[in-house]
Amino acid sequence: MSGNAGGSGGVERRRFLFASAGLIAAAGAGPALAQATSAEALAQWNAAATIPLWSGAAPNGGFRPQTLPAGSPPVFLRNIEQPYLRVFRPARPNGRSLLSIPGGAYTFVSIANEGVDIAREMTARGYTVLVLVYRLPGEGWAGRADVPLQDAQRAVRLIRAHSGEYGCDPAKLYAVGFSAGGHLAASLATDFAQPVYPGADKADAQSARPRAVGLIYPVISHEPGVGHAESSLRLLGESPSADLVARRSPALHVTAETPPTFLVHAMDDPAVPVDNSFIMLRALRAAKRPVEAHFFEEGGHGFGLGPPDKPVRSWIELLANWIERQEAIAAKAA
Repeated sequence: MSGNAGGSGGVERRRFLFASAGLIAAAGAGPALAQATSAEALAQWNAAATIPLWSGAAPNGGFRPQTLPAGSPPVFLRNIEQPYLRVFRPARPNGRSLLSIPGGAYTFVSIANEGVDIAREMTARGYTVLVLVYRLPGEGWAGRADVPLQDAQRAVRLIRAHSGEYGCDPAKLYAVGFSAGGHLAASLATDFAQPVYPGADKADAQSARPRAVGLIYPVISHEPGVGHAESSLRLLGESPSADLVARRSPALHVTAETPPTFLVHAMDDPAVPVDNSFIMLRALRAAKRPVEAHFFEEGGHGFGLGPPDKPVRSWIELLANWIERQEAIAAKAA
């Protein structure tokens, strides 16, 4: 999901999502909306190279295009029959790749503040950034709850298989996810080896486990009042079984193999309660997995990079520093 950078005002995206979930959104628009709908962001997005995830039809089948809401911003992608990656290359590669997974309540994919903006910041640090446009489970797909994870696993495997083309070390692959994209990143971290699709080609012999993951204001729980109702509805359907809910509750799947995790959440998040990150933090600590967490007093939801005048803006630098430490740990262990 995406929205106003601050906690006091909502934006068009939040207003739509809150209305669809039966919630009340605040009025007003802030700098994040201006960034998210800018012609510059769209131009950068359209100029980036594209890697299709599947050479033929995507798994599961059943895609049905949906009617677009009136006034839906062009940076909120829907009707995704063929998922893909957009590739943003750095001027001076550092040998690392970053998979960015935008949010959108599993209702759309927000490519500006959680895609283009993240790519701009991290390519400046030498990362090859690949933004994932994944299929939306409510667009008719059979086995809807597995569809986003199919795309996320496939994306990691493709990036690894083609890492040499981008001057990247296949071992140095990181992932970051936002809101519902944070749920997908958490699912990738905990269920990277879960068999959710038949192998398509040699790339599927690659591991789908990122070296480490960042979860930014993530949806983790499906519990009413704790998780995000719209995200759960789109992913699981109207009356999911207890087994299906558990299957897509990543905190229940943390193991000794779950990669190191970096958590960011604003305490005043009105859309995805901070309890989601608390739940994941407790699960990681119980499993004795490496985890770093940052909780900010202000920020709201969908802040992307965050406004320059708020402490939450520091999260991207904190993430970059944390990845440096993960690299040092990996090098020492090698």
